[in-house]
Amino acid sequence: MNTITDTEFSRFQRFIYDAAGITLSPAKKALVCGRLSKRLQAHRLDSFGAYFELLSSGREDAEVQTAVDLLTTNETYFFREPKHFELLRTLATQARGRPQPFRVWSAASSSGEECYSIAMVLADCLDASQTAWDVVGSDISTRVLRRARTGHYPLERARNIPPAYLKRYCLRGQGEQDGTLLVERRLRSRVSFAQVNLNTELPRLGTFDVVFLRNVMIYFNGDTKRQVVARVLSLLKPGGHLFIGHSESLNDISTAVEQLAPSIYCKP
Repeated sequence: MNTITDTEFSRFQRFIYDAAGITLSPAKKALVCGRLSKRLQAHRLDSFGAYFELLSSGREDAEVQTAVDLLTTNETYFFREPKHFELLRTLATQARGRPQPFRVWSAASSSGEECYSIAMVLADCLDASQTAWDVVGSDISTRVLRRARTGHYPLERARNIPPAYLKRYCLRGQGEQDGTLLVERRLRSRVSFAQVNLNTELPRLGTFDVVFLRNVMIYFNGDTKRQVVARVLSLLKPGGHLFIGHSESLNDISTAVEQLAPSIYCKP
């Protein structure tokens, strides 16, 4: 495997910061080397510097997206941080019977487990009341969005799905698909996915009752965090709730929301 020099690494640090606002620490040098090595092989290049020149040429937009996909860390699983889903259930229950749809945005949805976890809760709480609802998932990576749209996952990732939800909303793979699960079609149809770069002007997604922005800010510096949070909160309805990761905080980041509990905020 090719090795990456400090100079080459600094170029990719700037590349992913410019593309996605992500700050790569020096500790990520091995990660960059490992994730991009196959792209050097694919293009028969002998150095990371040559690969960087390819990305900078302006002729390889698809390759730029591939590099962004590979350098974007994507880690998620079903029903991560259960207290958020407990509050989501309460909020959805309180919305029963109202005329407006109940809308939730997973702003860094990765491969979709968070979105489908949200959708299971909303289907359980709202379908019987005939209250409309929808879930929007977004991510900068086209690669993980393609996987998210399929709703197809290894079965071991289902360990945190409540058994009743697993039975009601998921199909177990048979034969060649043994060891996998598929989120059932009706639930998948209620979730839409869009490529969104939180570090740029947001597309028209509408406004939301709840926004999940979890384990995203850890990759941004202070200024970028403030800009991203301001953009996201512009789409949160008054009275709406924002969920962030338990290792994150909005201290010195935003005063537009009030903290209700660790990682849980409300917009006045």
